[in-house]
Amino acid sequence: MAVPANSAPAREFYELKVYSLKTKEQEDRVENYLKSAYLPAMHRAGVSEVGVFKPIGNDTARIKKIYVMVPMKSLDQLVKLPQALQKDKQYAQAGADYINAPYNNPPYTRMESIVIQAFELMPQMALPKLKGPKSERVYELRSYEGHTEKTYQNKVQMFNQGGEIDIFNRLGFNAVFYGEVIAGSTMPNLMYMTTFENRPVRDEKWQSFRDDAAWKTLSAKPEYKNNVSKNVTLFLRPAEYSDI
Repeated sequence: MAVPANSAPAREFYELKVYSLKTKEQEDRVENYLKSAYLPAMHRAGVSEVGVFKPIGNDTARIKKIYVMVPMKSLDQLVKLPQALQKDKQYAQAGADYINAPYNNPPYTRMESIVIQAFELMPQMALPKLKGPKSERVYELRSYEGHTEKTYQNKVQMFNQGGEIDIFNRLGFNAVFYGEVIAGSTMPNLMYMTTFENRPVRDEKWQSFRDDAAWKTLSAKPEYKNNVSKNVTLFLRPAEYSDI
């Protein structure tokens, strides 16, 4: 069946893996695995752009984190990618230290998987349009939790039909994605990632957002009041080998 020429692109899915690490040794082992084995294997499997991010201040954190973002065309791909890895001999060889780690020397403490579906009005991921060095960039990952499914869906509607995405676009927030979490530990919630050349630019952009007339009008509408119960904001930096 032919697809109409004016049909919207299909909404992507994203798996966001969150590694929790206790030591610098674990951090180095996971990073070596991601750089030498996982990303090359994902590329061979047809996933050309995988993001790897670390929280700013990770070096001094008691529990260190590494975030890995894998964009997918469908949920079926989420199931089939691990199967593709199991058949990839180059992956098995390059990732042997991680894959075959003994029970008493694991490369991480825990690994969480969050599954996200892209928003209707940004159905596909966008690469950041940044020119500065990755070592100075700020990637801001936000999670907005709702009191209930209904209030959460109200916030999703505010982003899409309400025009919040349009405001972010006009003000140059360089969003990578906006999406609805369909599997995760803090549901109901949405997540999105915006990117900036550095922290001062980030602060300037958010001040312009708060001062924006369209945002003031949108946020004052009674139908959008009290639709976020918790805002979790993380400041991340892309790894040098990250595709995003």
